[in-house]
Amino acid sequence: MIDNADQVVEDHGTPGWVTAAIVILAIVSIAGLGLAWHNSAELQQAQQAFRGQMKTVAENDSSQVAALEQKLAQANATSTGLQSDLGVVEKRLRVTQSDLKKARDEEAKIKEEDAQKLAQMDTDVKNQLATKASTDDLSAVNGSVNNVKTDLEGTKSDLKMARSELGTLIARNHEEIDVLRRMGERDYVEFTIQGKNKPQKIGSITVELRSVDPKRNKFTVALTVDDTRTEKKDRTVDEPVVFYPRGSHTADEFVVNSVAKDKISGYISMPKNPSATTANASGS
Repeated sequence: MIDNADQVVEDHGTPGWVTAAIVILAIVSIAGLGLAWHNSAELQQAQQAFRGQMKTVAENDSSQVAALEQKLAQANATSTGLQSDLGVVEKRLRVTQSDLKKARDEEAKIKEEDAQKLAQMDTDVKNQLATKASTDDLSAVNGSVNNVKTDLEGTKSDLKMARSELGTLIARNHEEIDVLRRMGERDYVEFTIQGKNKPQKIGSITVELRSVDPKRNKFTVALTVDDTRTEKKDRTVDEPVVFYPRGSHTADEFVVNSVAKDKISGYISMPKNPSATTANASGS
């Protein structure tokens, strides 16, 4: 034991580089801890900011979701109302279509009935018009004939025409000559001679005015019939001059109805036969 006690223990101490290394490690550790703490603080701040943002987003989303839900509820309500209105419209439309079909059917029926009535009416009217036209035309013709007969008879009676020695009626003016023409018993050629001593062809004869006495209604003419000239002196107005053309057994009549200075007017009456008609045409 003394020997162990006497032994000198040599203590050389801790090397300097170890201490430095420990110090450096300590500094590094402290720096790491500080950096870690700083990073942890920043992380906490980032987490807090993120949580705030998330909260804001969540609140906005909740608000938007609530708004969307409200709009959806309103849309559902509107849709329900529209469906209800659509149901009412469909019901009314069915009723309207039914009424429309009924109205169209009634209109078609009325048109058909009207067409049948119009066709029947048209047929009846045409038949009535045809019958009436036939009756009216016949009545009108008969009435016209009767009127003409009555007019002629009445005219003859009213005018009280004189008759010549041949029994023919003597016209006194143009109107009475037309009446005699309508009677159709003889042909008539009217004339007017202007100027004395100027022979003028009238019908089948030549007439030459020799003298006129308007105050006494007298005149003198020379008639040339078939190359035979005969002078008729101091004849009066409406006094017929009777003469017979060659080869004829019926007489013509020369009548003067009015006289004026160097002027006479009247007509020649001829029996209805081919030769007289030809003479009448040539004189016209």
